[in-house]
Amino acid sequence: MGGAGVENHVLNKDHHSYTNGETLEMVDMTDGDTSSNSSEKQPLVRELKQDGMYLRDEDNVGSGRGPMCRRWMKCVGWVCKLPKDLPQSLRYVILGTKLNILLLCVPLAMLGVQLNFGHGWVFLLSLLGMAPLAERLGFVTEQLSFFTGSTVGGLLNATFGNATEMIICIFALKNNMIRVVQQSLLGSILSNMLLVLGCAFLFGGLAHPTKDQKFRKATAQVTSGLLLMAVMGLLFPAALHATKTEMHTGTSELVLSRFSSIVMLIAYTAYLYFQLKSHKDLYDCEEEGEGNEADSESDECILSFWGSIAWLAVLTVFISILSEYLVDAIEGASASWNVPVSFISVIILPIVGNAAEHASAIMFALKDKLDISLGVAIGSSTQISMFVIPFCVVIGWPMGTRMDLNFQLFETATLFITVLVVAFMLQEGTANYFKGLMLVLCYLIVGASFFVHMDHKPDHCE
Repeated sequence: MGGAGVENHVLNKDHHSYTNGETLEMVDMTDGDTSSNSSEKQPLVRELKQDGMYLRDEDNVGSGRGPMCRRWMKCVGWVCKLPKDLPQSLRYVILGTKLNILLLCVPLAMLGVQLNFGHGWVFLLSLLGMAPLAERLGFVTEQLSFFTGSTVGGLLNATFGNATEMIICIFALKNNMIRVVQQSLLGSILSNMLLVLGCAFLFGGLAHPTKDQKFRKATAQVTSGLLLMAVMGLLFPAALHATKTEMHTGTSELVLSRFSSIVMLIAYTAYLYFQLKSHKDLYDCEEEGEGNEADSESDECILSFWGSIAWLAVLTVFISILSEYLVDAIEGASASWNVPVSFISVIILPIVGNAAEHASAIMFALKDKLDISLGVAIGSSTQISMFVIPFCVVIGWPMGTRMDLNFQLFETATLFITVLVVAFMLQEGTANYFKGLMLVLCYLIVGASFFVHMDHKPDHCE
């Protein structure tokens, strides 16, 4: 824009329409001097307002300030704006959830470790404090996705959607607690497929008692196929160990697990491409429904880009601290409560850790948006079985931990039956309260089974 263009815009008050929808403002840098002489001596400074940020440039646009300079000024503007945005971001991040009262458990858990409250209390406080942190991590990830494309946003959701489980597993692997890793991941899958999906079907059916709620069979069949593939990856190492047919005892099982994990990660990457690129139209209705029915804080961009990054780092740090407390106290809590470690890992940890997902799945089912409820429940199970579990096997490789896909025969059989039951429930593309009731009752049977189950650690876990 030349000097004549600037003069034409100056004639139209202070705010002007720019070519690409931005706001152009002319600011007089005269320090309050309204005289025409002093105004002529001071340069006019243009402020380019974009995304709530001001990029200041001298009056002469052609003075050599190119795109790189503007990007640099934009980054500086973001950093300078962080302190101003802090009260607003605190209000939305800390007070924006009904679970915020449980955030008091975070400092109490830290205090309990320092004052030796006991493993039972430390474990309970850490577990309760983890629930709001995990829910807020999902909210911040959604805010960050506003500044990325659909592909990057999908990858962010896939990565941070189960970040809590991944962090807990990394600390457990560091302490060589392989059975805790395996059982907590298994419990997350069982909880999402039976309890979360069952409650969504049950309460959605009770809210709409005169009809069967419908969802897309095509997407449900794709995720069911992935879950069956995950069962196959876990079944063969367990069968190889149970039948004692390993070519090299203790080694073949581990090598097979690592190879299968790499294959499963490749399959999950292909699934992301399938979902986000090649067959995006299959999931369009879910995205539109989610956009129409989500809460107001999810509909609009509330946090800035760097604000989202900062909160992501802060929440991850606190989740890591509580995860370490959980892992260190789980065996002591089992002894003090007289409850098996397997029951705590498979039942208690997933229920509290996935409380936010439980609530959102039920909420969308009540609004007759079952496609989104399935995306929360079955989608999360797919992420854990096809991404988090193989990731733990691969990450344990350089750590020197013999993490494998042998979840033992009892756990693998439980997962296999669960996937079959859910696949049969989804094959018709309809849901009602009776199907939901059956899934919830199946979860009660699973919970009772693990309460009386005595876990025998494999040789490499001891």
